[in-house]
Amino acid sequence: MSKNNTRVVVTGLGATTPVGGTAESTWSALLAGQSGVHTIKDDWAADLPVNFAGVAAVDPAEVLDRVEARKLDRIAQFALVAAREAWADAGLDTVDPLRLGVSVATGIGGALTLLSSWDAMKTSGPRKVSPHTIPMLMPNSAAATVGIEFTARAGVHTPVAACASGAESMAQGLEMIRSGRADVVVVGGTEACVHPLPLAAFASMMALSRRNDNPEAASRPWDKARDGFVFAEGCAILVLESFEHAQARGARMYAEVAGAGITSDGSDSMVQPDPTGAGAQRAIEAALADAGASASDVVHVNAHATSTPQGDVAEALAIRHALGAASDGACVTSTKSMTGHLLGAAGALESLAVVKSIYERLAPPTINLDDPEDDLGLDIVTGSPRALRAGDIVALNNSFGFGGHNVALAFRSI
Repeated sequence: MSKNNTRVVVTGLGATTPVGGTAESTWSALLAGQSGVHTIKDDWAADLPVNFAGVAAVDPAEVLDRVEARKLDRIAQFALVAAREAWADAGLDTVDPLRLGVSVATGIGGALTLLSSWDAMKTSGPRKVSPHTIPMLMPNSAAATVGIEFTARAGVHTPVAACASGAESMAQGLEMIRSGRADVVVVGGTEACVHPLPLAAFASMMALSRRNDNPEAASRPWDKARDGFVFAEGCAILVLESFEHAQARGARMYAEVAGAGITSDGSDSMVQPDPTGAGAQRAIEAALADAGASASDVVHVNAHATSTPQGDVAEALAIRHALGAASDGACVTSTKSMTGHLLGAAGALESLAVVKSIYERLAPPTINLDDPEDDLGLDIVTGSPRALRAGDIVALNNSFGFGGHNVALAFRSI
């Protein structure tokens, strides 16, 4: 990341997730240790090897106007709901469109539109394919929808880096403001693909937990009995501003986005992480260097920790090696234990959680951790939220994706 004296702060938060229809209800559920993972009631799920997921607590079609909702894929519906909340939370009125940017990521894109349109054509012929199909299924549809909503003209972008996508959008927004392209950037990630095909495909890879008899306990990062991640959907949006822009309008500032580190594993597997965690370690170290912070400044880590056998252990190694002896002073949590894995939206949602942790000085617990792996060397928050110390603090968010994408973000108190 390029480094200059421009500080970037978070002034607005919005979300719609498996545990809440807003940022605040999501945060309250995380603090309470509530699971948003449940059995899918639709008939199509009955014969699948995995029949549960983290489905959004509030259907976006119930929030949006019916006419606008029918022209948007579910990823764009989620993004519009969360972006409007974040914009209102930031207290923004008018922003010079030439100084306003958007970066909203996705890992899969508008797959629900693609699949349903194909079904419609097979069943009823090509005349039944909606003229809105292409704009709806484009991966950039959510970012474009948000850009149109707020008349953004400094650039609208869609990072796609599997499960690191949402975190890459944060890094891109940081860079857009630092480089002088924008004063305000709306960033985040969105995902909506709870459908038989992706569930069957991930299950075929042996990537998903198969605890069909107890879905609320299926996502269990670092637990010896973990057997895969939990598929989930939702969106988180954050408003980033230069410190000067936010200060000039008297905005509330939740936290500073202080640094970002992006690396890649370059290993021989598309889906397995480097077992040594070396790429993840380099990303964490790069984020701290970009923030001008030391390992001893870090008090909290919201880990990627998806509840997979290989990934959780590799990340634990990366955290320990990156922070060294200072890792004893950083409490670690995985909010995926409650929300499931939102894929391309995960990094944005977990960034929102880190921002709230800094602002309220509380780290949410990790649930379902009954029998931790031996020798993890991490201080994992369980049971109740953990109070974070007063004063200047730094917290990290880790995101890692298929293909060896590694993104670490460093946030600082203001």
